[in-house]
Amino acid sequence: MELRDKRILVTGGSDGIGRHICLKLAETGARLAILGRDETRLQAVAEACEAAGAAEAVGLTCDLQDPSAIDQTAAQVVDRFGGLDILINNAGIWHKAGPLDTIAPEMLRATVQTNLTGLMQMTQATLPALRDNDEAIILNVVSKSGVVAQAGQSVYTATKYGVRGFTEVLKADEENTGVRVGGLYQSGTNTGMFAKAGEDVPNHIFTEPDDLADVVVFVLSRPPKLWIHDIRIEL
Repeated sequence: MELRDKRILVTGGSDGIGRHICLKLAETGARLAILGRDETRLQAVAEACEAAGAAEAVGLTCDLQDPSAIDQTAAQVVDRFGGLDILINNAGIWHKAGPLDTIAPEMLRATVQTNLTGLMQMTQATLPALRDNDEAIILNVVSKSGVVAQAGQSVYTATKYGVRGFTEVLKADEENTGVRVGGLYQSGTNTGMFAKAGEDVPNHIFTEPDDLADVVVFVLSRPPKLWIHDIRIEL
């Protein structure tokens, strides 16, 4: 797929992996809708993307824990761009690792809504626009935790196993449409996700988000006959 002028929506684009994906896509000349919760950071990323070569970049506040905000923002993006070519479901939060009974109920709910329910709702809201194209892509940035069960990650892993299942079924459901579906299963990435949850981890040993973004752009730019639908990134 030629990415220049493609209309791309990226959730969780204000920092971390999402920010790096947006900056790499900007270099291709794509049109970007960058979603997140922090308006200041969003505007900074949008400006950086335009400076890097994006045909258009707009930052839009959207909390995936608010279903009405998801519907409104998806409609806003489709209206502004006159359609949508690519959806990258990247947004996610982490709960501090530990036994299930140490995870606060509000953190459990927030993790499930952001990582799984909100992702499905955003996909549902944008799918009709994606199907209007001869070729379109949904790429879910999942995590190694959608493949491997690890101690202390009960809720987080449940959401990621859910996204993996959702991705596989969606791929089958869209087999005869122009929408290609894929999942990215990355191991630990050097971002601030863990620190936000109060987790002290050796980030320096993890995959660099800029390198991961390179992989995303490579996958998105493959021709339809060479679609890479399952991407595993190991340390």
